[in-house]
Amino acid sequence: MDVEDVVPGEGSGSPEDAARLAAALRLAVARMTRRLRQAHAVGDVSLSGMSVLARLAADGPDSPGSLAELERVRPQAMAATLAGLEQRRLVLRTPHAADGRRAVVTITDDGRDMLAARRSESVSRLADVLDEFTPRDRRTLAAALPLLDRLAERL
Repeated sequence: MDVEDVVPGEGSGSPEDAARLAAALRLAVARMTRRLRQAHAVGDVSLSGMSVLARLAADGPDSPGSLAELERVRPQAMAATLAGLEQRRLVLRTPHAADGRRAVVTITDDGRDMLAARRSESVSRLADVLDEFTPRDRRTLAAALPLLDRLAERL
């Protein structure tokens, strides 16, 4: 699919154009996600689990409720994700210092190692494919990253 098939040109901002672009973006992102996911072993940590590990590594310890809200999932789904991560000793759940009824989740060293390994695999695979792209194509992709981040934040 060519860019012109998705968005006809400058000044064109119709709802139909936005819908075509949205469909094309969804398809491209889904294909990339599926192919990166297929590269990992069966029984490996899920994408939602990896997202939680990445958030804990970047932002520090957090509560299960807050993680559910940040990840935009139901508390029950977060509980299942955290249980799987705990079982593999990738996160540690401890009582909150001020309120023992609440829990705090922290990434473990094993969790950090898993996160680094998965990032390394995915980044390496993407880099290998990007090596086949022209420098101009890579600059175009790099220029689109801020827009894709902004789009992800607004979803």
